[in-house]
Amino acid sequence: MNELAGRHLARGVDHAAFPTFDPVGTVRFYRDVLGFPVVHSICAAGWGPDDHPDFIHFFFDIGNDDRIAFFYYFGLPRPSSDRKGDVYARFDDSTPDWFVRSRHLAIHVDSEDALTEYRRRLDLSEWPVEMQIQHETIESIYTHDPNGYMVEITRALRPVTPQEDLDANLTIDALVDVAQREGHTMDDLLTRKAELIVERAPSWEVRV
Repeated sequence: MNELAGRHLARGVDHAAFPTFDPVGTVRFYRDVLGFPVVHSICAAGWGPDDHPDFIHFFFDIGNDDRIAFFYYFGLPRPSSDRKGDVYARFDDSTPDWFVRSRHLAIHVDSEDALTEYRRRLDLSEWPVEMQIQHETIESIYTHDPNGYMVEITRALRPVTPQEDLDANLTIDALVDVAQREGHTMDDLLTRKAELIVERAPSWEVRV
């Protein structure tokens, strides 16, 4: 029997990687403004097939042994487009801003003081904070990096409770069920979630 079967074995993000057409701005934003150290770089010359450009792959430490990395391809022209989005994904002008912003990187800090300090650093730079929002359990600041990628820095306002974890799993199980149906709606999800609560409630342990 495989003793690892079914266990959660991942230990975080090794790195999330993105292309950049502005290596100078990217280094200034992540290293010089936010203070994330450069921890690794790879110079790849003559790599891959004949039409593959030389590139450098460089990494910044974003805490907890996690990293954000970028690819800079020498001689690759920057996309000439005024459409919404970033250098990786462009959207038609009719695409709602909330949809474009939904793809972003969120970096966690431990305190209000730390969040305030990152706000100070950004507001003094070319990339000031665009939004500061308190969500249900977190407070976040947002900006865009030199590549157009949305970056969020966030802190927890309170711990997430076991009851909220249970609710999250019910919600996702209901979503998986209803998303397979054509024309599904939020009402369908909530109805299915209620059905799952009724089905599973007898097996839940009551804690007093």
